[in-house]
This record gives sequence, structure tokens and C-alpha cells, in this order.
Amino acid sequence: MLPTRTSAIILGGALTAIGAAPARAQDQPADLYRDTVTVGAGVAALPVYEGSNDYRITPVPAAIGAIKGYGFVLAGNQLSVDLIKDRPGPVWDFQAGPIAQLNFNHGASGSIDDLRVRALGKRATAVELGGYVGIGKTGVLTSPYDKLSVTLGYRHDVSGVHDSGIWNPSITYFAPLSRKAAIGLFASADIVERGYAQTYYSVSAAQSVASGLPIYTAGAGLKNWTLGAIGSYSLTGDLLHGVKIVAGGTYGRMDGDIARSPLVAIAGSRDQWLGTIGLAYTF
Repeated sequence: MLPTRTSAIILGGALTAIGAAPARAQDQPADLYRDTVTVGAGVAALPVYEGSNDYRITPVPAAIGAIKGYGFVLAGNQLSVDLIKDRPGPVWDFQAGPIAQLNFNHGASGSIDDLRVRALGKRATAVELGGYVGIGKTGVLTSPYDKLSVTLGYRHDVSGVHDSGIWNPSITYFAPLSRKAAIGLFASADIVERGYAQTYYSVSAAQSVASGLPIYTAGAGLKNWTLGAIGSYSLTGDLLHGVKIVAGGTYGRMDGDIARSPLVAIAGSRDQWLGTIGLAYTF
């Protein structure tokens, strides 16, 4: 099973942190705006579905880069592109662009340990397309190179699996500690429309008979919120070039109608933990 949205945030955020500028004032600001690509791979320990109390270890690919001022992030099962060109200098960073994501939630019933949830049947992979807008500022707290960003994303299923949308507000803070180390903190939430809630967290009468879980109809609203921390350390070179080790972790909490679903309240857990560790290389 590939990672969910939350693990995508972690590894993508970690790669963002390791691609950050060094914290020495004598470094030339132009270095921040050169073409650069960072690729990485790691492993993540995560719930087998969002709301599960069973965990799996899975590989996570990731890449982040900027070509001629246009940025992109590939994190697990999600790809986003910033179509607003970055400009040199300590200016506000306006962000906007497309997002594409594959949603594997409940996509492989054979990997689910809980026989009640397995009896509900697997869901097809959803293809979610959308976009995001955001604003960021460098030189906020600790150095001329730390960065605070606020974004709002929206994705809609175009494959007919849940035929609905997900809103994702988030706030991130990244700070280089030296030429070799960087850390980051973030918070995010997922707000889902009715089709998503009913597809993944409702239990029909037939499913109730098959699984033993009570009948339940989930409604739209806040699905979960997440708090996380990430970091990186250069093993060769520095944050702008060479091999890095990256690691991150989150705590999340299922909420609203989703948290009251039998898949969470009876067969799973509202508390959701996730951890990632891996290696990356910056060209």
C-alpha cells in the first residue's frame, strides 16, 4: 500500500527543509534561486487506512525542485506544481498551482488485519485533481532564511470512486539551523464532502450483515487534524548539495462524523501516528 496524504506531507516537508538555504549571512542570496532538484526515498510506518489502529511499513518516494523559479513537489502519492515564479530577495512568496493525488484509502482489503473492516470490501483507487493557493514569507523568526507558509488546497475525485472533494488547509514553518541541519513544524486538516465520507466511512445494511459492524451513515465535515515535525542532516556536502538523512513524524486525530464511524470508533482509533525516515540527494 502506498502512503496516504499525511505521509506525503511529512516526506515532502522534510525534502523542503533539506532544500532550504544555509543559515549563514555571508552566503549569496542568489544561491536560493538556482535550479535545484532533490530526490529521496524512505520508509513510513502508517495506519493501514485512515482511522485504523493497525500499522504497516511501506516505501515512500519523494522529490522536490525548482527550475527557473518554478517549484514542484512529488511526495508519495501526490504531485504539486507552483506556477508562480519565485523572485530573488526577501519578498512575499505567492503560491498557486495544480495538485494530483492517488487515494488508496481502503484500497487493498487483503492488507487490513481487522476481519470486520476487511469484510466491508476494498475501494478502487481514486484519482483526485485540484489546486492550491498559498503565501509564504522568508526571514520570519530565526534567520534571513527561515520560512512560514500558509496554504489552502482542494482536490476532487475525477474517477467516480467517491465523486467528491477534500479541502486541505495547512501551515508550515521551516528553519535551517546550520549549513547541514534544518527542522520544520506543520499543522494541517482535511475537510471532506459527503461522497468521501459515505464511500470510506459509512456502513450499509449489507455491509453490516457481512462485517458485524453497525449500520452508519457518515456526513461531510472535518475528517482529521494533524501536527507534525520534520528534520534533516547532511551526511555529505551541505543543505544545498549532497546526501541527507531525513526523518519526520506526526500525531493526528480523527474528528466529526468520521471519528464516530464504526471503522474508527469500534474497529480503529481516533489517534493516528505516522513516522518516516529516509535518504535524499540534492543536485
